[in-house]
Amino acid sequence: MSDDTSGSIHVRQVRSGIGAKPKTKGTLRALGLGRIGSTNTLPDRPEIRGMLRRVPHLVNIEAAINETQER
Repeated sequence: MSDDTSGSIHVRQVRSGIGAKPKTKGTLRALGLGRIGSTNTLPDRPEIRGMLRRVPHLVNIEAAINETQER
């Protein structure tokens, strides 16, 4: 069940997880982030969006433009 309309999301960590609750730190790790300035490109899926809603104060989120999409 692949969805051709799904894209990618670029995520960059801009604040530290030090002092955050363990659940928040775990969310950062699940997103593939760990240090300030680290980035990751993730699929635009409901699970990922839910994780990003938990840490909006620690990350910047940008939509990735996929130039290789078939038309």
